[in-house]
Amino acid sequence: MKLTIYEGKLRIDLSDLEKVLAIKRDFEIPLEHIVEVRTEAPEISWREIRAPGTYLPGVIKAGTYYTPRGKEFWYVTKKGCLVLELRDEPYRRIILSVERYKQWAESIKKATSKCYQASLSQEEDQTKA
Repeated sequence: MKLTIYEGKLRIDLSDLEKVLAIKRDFEIPLEHIVEVRTEAPEISWREIRAPGTYLPGVIKAGTYYTPRGKEFWYVTKKGCLVLELRDEPYRRIILSVERYKQWAESIKKATSKCYQASLSQEEDQTKA
């Protein structure tokens, strides 16, 4: 899995194996749609419905899950966890196991903060005009 921040977007490129296990293609999320970034994995509930994806307890949870919180995408193995809370996207939450997940969380927070400040600046310019 490869993450990239560019042109106001977060791109998540899945490897071929990850695409097969998750039955999903790559993601491209506008930074302004990222509401919150965390590194603590959400609780897993028996009320989650996997459709489609792969689940091997203690090994991998990958794919689309319908939960009491809404539609989520999971690709989690034993590595650390990056959680993205979203708005105006098909998924309410994306949960990923990535290398350097804490560094990625900080980078995404910083990028979304800059994006938010830029949009406030544009709104101020429009109200002055």
